[in-house]
Amino acid sequence: MENYVRRQIKILLLQEDMMLKELAVQMSLKLGKNYTPDSLSHKIARNTITYSEMVEIAEILGYEIKFIKSS
Repeated sequence: MENYVRRQIKILLLQEDMMLKELAVQMSLKLGKNYTPDSLSHKIARNTITYSEMVEIAEILGYEIKFIKSS
């Protein structure tokens, strides 16, 4: 079964008409680390992606992460 984070990133990439390759390029430029589509995909699949990386992904895609208290 595919994990929630992976599904969400795929949905956002589709909504923003961006490929994982372009996301990896943007992350590499922004964070000064070498991200490839494979390395990024593996981090997401293994659930080893950090919160700060998720914040950067959201920002690159034009989103922000918010915590909303559940009722």
